[in-house]
Amino acid sequence: MLKASPPIIELNEDMVRPFLGQRLDVFLASALRRSRNHAQSLLKQGLVNLSPSAGKAESSYRLRPGDTVTIHPGPDLPITSSPSGEAIPLDIIYEDDALLALNKQPGLVVHPAAGHRTGTLVNALVHHLGPHLARRGGQERSGLVHRLDKDTSGVILIAKTDEAHERLAQAFAGREVRKVYRALCWGIFRRKSGECRGAIGRHPIHRKKMTVMKNPEKGRSAWTDYRVLQQGQSGAEVECVLHTGRTHQIRVHLAHLGHPIWGDIVYGRPHALADGFKPERQMLHAALLEIAHPMTGKPLRLEAPVPGDYANCRAQLLENKH
Repeated sequence: MLKASPPIIELNEDMVRPFLGQRLDVFLASALRRSRNHAQSLLKQGLVNLSPSAGKAESSYRLRPGDTVTIHPGPDLPITSSPSGEAIPLDIIYEDDALLALNKQPGLVVHPAAGHRTGTLVNALVHHLGPHLARRGGQERSGLVHRLDKDTSGVILIAKTDEAHERLAQAFAGREVRKVYRALCWGIFRRKSGECRGAIGRHPIHRKKMTVMKNPEKGRSAWTDYRVLQQGQSGAEVECVLHTGRTHQIRVHLAHLGHPIWGDIVYGRPHALADGFKPERQMLHAALLEIAHPMTGKPLRLEAPVPGDYANCRAQLLENKH
């Protein structure tokens, strides 16, 4: 269905604030529930204005405090319906009037996007919470404060109110959150602990991939600490602490160190054990998240046990300790 004379859309300072530092094209794609290419087309046509005019409205512009974004969408912008509720099982770790913490199962897409209009975590949240779900991030990202890749399992936070959403978003932006992951990695680590601070940016050839940039100025600063928990003859279980939250950060950094996550065919190869066994997904799990409660300030420690496929792969990978 098309709308003949769409109104001007104004995203005020309060709506922009949770996304400070985000690229303008990425923000627009989310706000309009359209593709990034569509957002870039609007920018190239001069249909997007920034106020105050702190910078040129172009794709690479990063949102700053005080920004208001005005969009003249053009007559071809379709009206999109809100995500429908679906009875998808949720593994609830913690819930109160302000937020919900889940142990996301692997294989579940977080929010609707091209190719995944239904069967997502947002569809499950609409069914579970109905009107008790923050709308600040847009209808298709209702309640979401951060995200996990489809095949990554573990702790994910959901805001129930717009106020909780804003405070949680500020905590993530201010790096006031401790995020600990577990990963099964291929190969033998020479060091039992270390860090990677390689700046991450879009791969110059494979545009759907991220990479550690040779020129740090062309990427965004990224920092991951790692510690080997158990080392086997073929691979290891590693604990990773994120100090930043870049796209695919742990996957990119571990691959850069020469130890891609087992099962990650984007940043590694389809490694198999001697008997031919290999995972069906990347073995990455968001195990722990520590944050102050957005309304009370009380410390929250949210832990998620690893799923069955991770536990099975860990047992197989570490069967013969190194």
